[in-house]
Amino acid sequence: MAKQVDLLRGSILKSLTALALPIMGSQLVQMAYNLVDMIWIGRVSAGAVAAVGAAGMFMWLSNGLAILGKTGGQVLVAQRLGAGDKQAAARYAAAAIQLATVISLLYTLLMVAGAGPLIGFFKLNSPQVAAQARVYLIIVGLGMFFSFLNQVLIAVVNATGNSHTPFLAMCCGLGLNFVLDPVLIFGVGPVPRMEVAGAALATVLAQVVVFVLLVAYARQDSCLFDQVRLTQRTTPAELAALVRISGPAAVMNVVFPLISMYIARMVAAFGDNAVAVQKVGSQIESISWMTADGFAAAVNSFIGQNYGAGNLKRAKKGFAAAFAMMSLWGVFCSCLLIFAAGPIFGFFIPEQEVLPLGVDYLVILGFSELFMCWEILVEGAYAGLGHTAPPSILSMVLTMARIPLAMVLTSTALGLNGIWWSISISTICKGVILVIMFAVFWRGLQRRLENQAAVE
Repeated sequence: MAKQVDLLRGSILKSLTALALPIMGSQLVQMAYNLVDMIWIGRVSAGAVAAVGAAGMFMWLSNGLAILGKTGGQVLVAQRLGAGDKQAAARYAAAAIQLATVISLLYTLLMVAGAGPLIGFFKLNSPQVAAQARVYLIIVGLGMFFSFLNQVLIAVVNATGNSHTPFLAMCCGLGLNFVLDPVLIFGVGPVPRMEVAGAALATVLAQVVVFVLLVAYARQDSCLFDQVRLTQRTTPAELAALVRISGPAAVMNVVFPLISMYIARMVAAFGDNAVAVQKVGSQIESISWMTADGFAAAVNSFIGQNYGAGNLKRAKKGFAAAFAMMSLWGVFCSCLLIFAAGPIFGFFIPEQEVLPLGVDYLVILGFSELFMCWEILVEGAYAGLGHTAPPSILSMVLTMARIPLAMVLTSTALGLNGIWWSISISTICKGVILVIMFAVFWRGLQRRLENQAAVE
């Protein structure tokens, strides 16, 4: 049953937390699946982890493209609902879904037809690892439609104040994934051992289940989807509004994995074990950024609805509460990665030649976890106000700076660790600068609204 949270009235902390917890729960369930997936793949071999890691870069890239429908849809739906215009909100929801459908089909064609050249970009050392990566990429590519649509549907439902339904859908889909992973990877009874291909197939089947459940909810929803008409043509103005809000964030989230792919290529020069370390380490590190991303999605909807309703004071209080909670979470994650790196990484890849590399990765990245939480939360707040360009531009500039910084640091005694330090240093800079930028932006926004009110 849908559980809409009233974001415009009542206790700020209670309504924000009620919306955020299911979203964070969805992210943690996703993180748990990713970690379990790495545990099973890690039991196959470090080469299998490297194959999934290389192909997974293109899954990451797809998330950036999905933002074109996801972010604009969530922001515009939240703002229109906050303003009391349900019909406009429904039109923007339909436009976001249509846009995601077109992009997903084009991206599927790219991943399936271009699997060889795409994986070849990484110049993996082992032909067997490269072959496994191509197989993984083709299978997950065939499920791109469900991946794109799920992200947009979840964002739109969250914008209505209902994060409970997406959480349940995610739990069901990923619960199936938990069961299918070991069965398809290692084989059970008549099911053959599929290894990397099995992991990919389990991922796609989970996405299908989540999609079916979200569509089932939409068919009986009376808060928004009863007004959504997917056969209705999107107007140029509606498409322009989506792209105006989503465009900067989408560019950032496409550039970010492209830069990461280049860095992954630099990592691959240190061997397949280094690639495996980056893949597993990033999944472990996701305990911080996936939680922050979930809270940022809640802040997006909260600020969007209250900004649309003209209640900037309530929006500000909501951001302040979220910032305090995410700061505590960031400190906890930093301490966890810095002081418990050995046991944590060893749980996923116990191979002795890989473990020291993994410990270095977690400790170095651990210093930036608090600032990563700040960065993600502030991006969500900017998006709720419909201004995604400022954080996107800053993020792109500092993320691109990782490449020359990594080149310089790897040429020193740091070696591979120089790459990890380039990531950590840039993240710290982004977090600090974005917090300062947002404080200045908010004061300017308040003055503009006060001047408009005085004129009226």
